[in-house]
Amino acid sequence: MSYLRAMANSLLMAALLSRARSFTPTSRLALRVAGTQLFQSTATAQEVVPRVKAAEANKPSDGPVTVKGWVRTLRKQKTLAFVEVNDGSNLGGIQCVLPFDSIDEATKSEIDKITTGCSVQVQGPLVESQGGKQKVELAATSLRVIGECPGETYPLAKKRHSLEYLRTIAHLRPRTNTIAAVARVRSALAGGIHSFFQKSGFVYLQTPLITASDCEGAGEMFRVTTLDLDNISNIPKATDEEGKALDTADYGQDFFDKPAYLTVSGQLGAETHACALGDVYTFGPTFRAENSQTTRHLAEFNMVEPEMAFADLDAAMDNAESMLKYVVGHIVDSCQEDLAFFGKFYDKGLKQKLDKVISQPFARCSYRDAISYLQEEIAKDPSKWQFPEVEFGTDLATEHERWLAESKFDSCVFIYNYPKIIKAFYMRDNDEDGGETVNAMDLLVPGVGEMVGGSQRVSVYIYILENSGTCV
Repeated sequence: MSYLRAMANSLLMAALLSRARSFTPTSRLALRVAGTQLFQSTATAQEVVPRVKAAEANKPSDGPVTVKGWVRTLRKQKTLAFVEVNDGSNLGGIQCVLPFDSIDEATKSEIDKITTGCSVQVQGPLVESQGGKQKVELAATSLRVIGECPGETYPLAKKRHSLEYLRTIAHLRPRTNTIAAVARVRSALAGGIHSFFQKSGFVYLQTPLITASDCEGAGEMFRVTTLDLDNISNIPKATDEEGKALDTADYGQDFFDKPAYLTVSGQLGAETHACALGDVYTFGPTFRAENSQTTRHLAEFNMVEPEMAFADLDAAMDNAESMLKYVVGHIVDSCQEDLAFFGKFYDKGLKQKLDKVISQPFARCSYRDAISYLQEEIAKDPSKWQFPEVEFGTDLATEHERWLAESKFDSCVFIYNYPKIIKAFYMRDNDEDGGETVNAMDLLVPGVGEMVGGSQRVSVYIYILENSGTCV
């Protein structure tokens, strides 16, 4: 409701503004909607020193600018002080130089308050750096400590901390290079995904997070309920036709009058919209309740789910390949500093791997051929494999997928035409083999394994009804 009221206020003010003839040049006009200032007059704006982010500070400025962030290091000398401020926009932050003969007394007293981790506001012009680590530095004329920090107990030193240690200080770990770089790259990835689909004519959907559907049995589901689980004896029981209490809860008295869960997929909502809008996609949180501690299973993750009307399996593979190449290219262009950091400390060949995804066409291999390749390779030394038994109908394990992508094809590869018995009921049968396989595909990526899965849907209504009970 508050959002709707804000919109109504905005429209009302826009209508009022459209009737205004003129304002005097010296007037100060500020409009606020739901607490947010829309604009100010030019005269007022000129009084504010513009703020710049460290990532944008790449050349000298024409005048003073403002930098706000958190102190990484402080070095004091006889005539000046160096303060490294990081605002989260890049890895290195920006160096602020404070000559003691150019700053006021208030700033000199503020310098004594500076500790690692405190937040500051620094003003001054951007000038060419005297050192070689950065192009420009801030020639500070004033500094104010916004939020103090007890430096003696601040847990982040200027050294590399283990990820295990960072888990113990979750509230501060976004200030570290690793977690901050991950956040920036994830942000760029999300932006690239939206950009690709928007430019490709897809409509973005927000499908429900709370649902009564398990969406083909895609995974174990987290239950959502308002029943008092802390007092089990008071949970209402369901009854049979004779009024006898059953061993199950009476969800008719729950919030939604039926069992409800966190969604495992937005697919069903996207399919219905695709039959009206054509090409659509969802991109949001999904939840799986598999009790697994491996890195392959997450309780919560964001999933991209495109649905295309009037498309076949080749179109789905073309779309997945184009999307991945576009998104990887986007982060290679926009996250160079963060990718270089990952390449230095986590994956020495990362840049080359990403460039290969962009430049090399994805291979395509039928499931039958993939099984033949695996059987031939496994026969050389079955002891090297955790799952050496591979035949038609085998659901490929991660070791099989990675061998195909990393050794056999040395590239991203689509495996298509999977056996019907290991895929969902709604996938279209292949006529050429009598329906033994279906129009389904998985995209396997070196170093990862399966990254994308998709299929061409059955379009015959009677067939869907007849086979819906075979959902896997």
